[in-house]
Amino acid sequence: MADVTKTVNELLNEEKWTRATLNSYSISNFKDLDVIIDSTIKEKKQEEVKKVCDEHLHHTKNSIIALYISGIIALSRQLVDDANLIVLINIFSDNHKWNIVEFLCRRILEFGENKFALRTLAECYENENDEENKYNVWERLIKVDYEEADIVRHLAERKEAEEDLELAVDYYKKAVYRYINKKLFSNVKDIWNKLIEFCPDDIDFFFHVDRKVEKILDGERASQLLEELYTWYKKNEDWERSIEILKRMLTYDPKNGWARKEIVDCFRGKYGYHSQLEEYIKLTNLSQSWRNVHDAISDFEKHISFDTGNFVCHRSWGIGRIRSIKDDEITIDFSKKRGHTMSLKMAVNALSILDKDHIWVLKVTNTKEDLKKRVKEDISWTLQTIINSYDNAASLKQIKAELVPSILSPGEWTSWSTMARKILKDDPMFGNLPEKVDLYRVRSKPISVDEKIYNKFKAEKGFFSRYKTLEEFLEAADPESVYFNEMFSYFTGFLKAYNTVNEHTLAAYLIVERIVSTLPFLSPGYSIDFLDLIQEAEDLETSFIGIEDSELRQDFLKRIQALKGWEDIYIRLFPKALHSYIISELESKGYGDKVRELFITILDNYRDMREAYIWLARNYSATKLKELCGITHEKMLIGLVHLLDITYREIENRREVSQNRKLNRQIQNYLFKEKRLEEYILQTDEESVVRLFTLLEDVKELDPSIRIELKHKIKERFPDFKFYGEAETERVSRGLLVTSAAYDRKQKELQYILDVEIPANAKEIGAAIELGDLSENAEYKAGKEKQEMLNHSVAKIKDELDRAQIFNPADVSAAKVSFGTRVSLFNNLTEEVETYTMLGPWESDPSKSVISYLSPFGGELLNHQVGETLEFIINDRNYRYTINEIEKADM
Repeated sequence: MADVTKTVNELLNEEKWTRATLNSYSISNFKDLDVIIDSTIKEKKQEEVKKVCDEHLHHTKNSIIALYISGIIALSRQLVDDANLIVLINIFSDNHKWNIVEFLCRRILEFGENKFALRTLAECYENENDEENKYNVWERLIKVDYEEADIVRHLAERKEAEEDLELAVDYYKKAVYRYINKKLFSNVKDIWNKLIEFCPDDIDFFFHVDRKVEKILDGERASQLLEELYTWYKKNEDWERSIEILKRMLTYDPKNGWARKEIVDCFRGKYGYHSQLEEYIKLTNLSQSWRNVHDAISDFEKHISFDTGNFVCHRSWGIGRIRSIKDDEITIDFSKKRGHTMSLKMAVNALSILDKDHIWVLKVTNTKEDLKKRVKEDISWTLQTIINSYDNAASLKQIKAELVPSILSPGEWTSWSTMARKILKDDPMFGNLPEKVDLYRVRSKPISVDEKIYNKFKAEKGFFSRYKTLEEFLEAADPESVYFNEMFSYFTGFLKAYNTVNEHTLAAYLIVERIVSTLPFLSPGYSIDFLDLIQEAEDLETSFIGIEDSELRQDFLKRIQALKGWEDIYIRLFPKALHSYIISELESKGYGDKVRELFITILDNYRDMREAYIWLARNYSATKLKELCGITHEKMLIGLVHLLDITYREIENRREVSQNRKLNRQIQNYLFKEKRLEEYILQTDEESVVRLFTLLEDVKELDPSIRIELKHKIKERFPDFKFYGEAETERVSRGLLVTSAAYDRKQKELQYILDVEIPANAKEIGAAIELGDLSENAEYKAGKEKQEMLNHSVAKIKDELDRAQIFNPADVSAAKVSFGTRVSLFNNLTEEVETYTMLGPWESDPSKSVISYLSPFGGELLNHQVGETLEFIINDRNYRYTINEIEKADM
């Protein structure tokens, strides 16, 4: 078989010498070239053949063969490079060879949607008067060309003519957003009026458009649109919406006299039944242009809310209901202050008006049992009720405060809130506030999935939080949405113009390229290379660490390998990045020696490279580290104990407290919770144990119970082991003799308090704090008292464990009364025989004749022998015993 590169060269030369005319080209010629392209791909010579074609185009720029082969190879390699094919299509378009233009467009579209190809294909169908196919192509085009507005409008008008109003409205909405971006206000206004005709009640959509017009154009034009919308709502006597629209208009222009006059008329329409309506309009100067319109509206709405039967709230007297209004005097029935009167002026300042469906009103007008039943059965209603009670903007924390503990217990809240969170996320009647992701609101109409996620995106403040939301959008919604374009533009904006290269610039490149790889029509067309960005980065290590997404980090690392000396960059990154991919790539690419040198550097400089040292301990076995670096397991453990001591001291000195606490926890988990130190002690020699435990004794801040438990294990393995500074006596100063079983019970008691009671207490305090007003919060005070009691118990038990000396049963001697003996006594006063077992305070049980050697009675018997007669007084009572027998007790 002939070499494909040679074949292409021959074709190019033949084309050059024969100077074939455009008229001689047919679709079959391109199909012949496709056979050559297939061979090129099969032989894996795409790069070589493309290079030949590109070089040929330098001196023969209109070579049909070179343009076609180079263009198709570029697309087959998923390069967003259709320049050569565009030139080729334009050549044939200019010569009206529409059948070939159509073929070339379809060929491009085999590799994915392409704006130029779709637009040109639609022109082909237009030239052929093929309306059906033209509209089909247009429908595809507007999904990838977010700037195209006229075609979207044509599609809307066509669907309107076909009486498919649902789809027509969808297209009109897309068109209006695109015209706003193009700043074509007259087009925006035309479509706005169309949409008022077709879907006037979609108020959230109109308000969203209104905000965009104000942001991109100006408030005056936004106000013009709202005036058209207001006319429809006023005609239909929807006073609530009419007033809302007029308020927005007055926000754009507070001196708009027409809007001010209209809002007074709307208030008259809404409150026509109110006996004090005209008085309040006059009192608040609502219609007087000299007064600030927003202050006047606020004042009027406060006054007009005061009417017979309405509910009010006072900060001290709670919920009440207006009994009557006479002249300037209001009479209110509070639950504990019925028939209370006050002036209107005082009421406006001191009281809040509550809707009859406000959660506070429902709490006083319903029994707890009835309300609890409804809250548990109808979570959506509960959420709507509470959110609306907070002026349609409430957080989960506020929702909890209204329900716990007045309606639900903390335990009931846990399961209830799980279902509530799912409803808030999935139910289209709920959404986030665009500026605050943790505040929820109730929608007047169901919100679409794409708008819901878009609102969440706008409310997120962090770069990587927004990236996660963008990924969520791509999974749940259609990228042709107008909202997606705005979200995607956020990331492309980091690449448009940048002064410095940081983690956001680098991550934005990776994100944009990742999306463009599946949606190539979204390519922003920037001629930026990732490797150039890396070399421009001011601090590569800091930038890499700043990339919070693990997949983006790995993508970053893969690309670095295209740089010369990438292995040295990996070595620089590792101590801060601690990514296992770095080590595995270095080892697999033959840089094992560099890995070994890196590990030795970390081990030698463990004080400065603490996190990397801990990473090595956790991820490499002792055997592997010894094999790689020659470090013993003992030396590794000694380094960790040193770091434990260092982190404790730095925490005490307030140096990088959060980081040192994190490292301290990691070391403690490794050494003690995972029992790595204990495992080593149980298999090493006594000298090694001496060295390790001596170092551990110097870590003064370490929990004493950990040291005591290790002492216990060491004594079990080395019964004659002598701890540094420990007197060789049965009792030491402050010492406490205990049995092994009692010691274990006391440890379990401590662990239960730490693992169960203290976390439960912390949750109780947290729940109490969320209720607010700590000064009169009984739950909070009770929680704090319990916390103090638990902390006292922990300190006491730890102190006892620290003093405890586990008694070895083998050391019991029956020569005299001592710990671990059973003694038989003859009571010379009652002439009866009494038997006692001598143990410690933890084991003491007088009902079973087990006494403590530290008790007054036990202390009188201690160290006496058989045959001795003892006389003593305890609490004014005389005792006289003769010791009959001493034996070892069962322990």
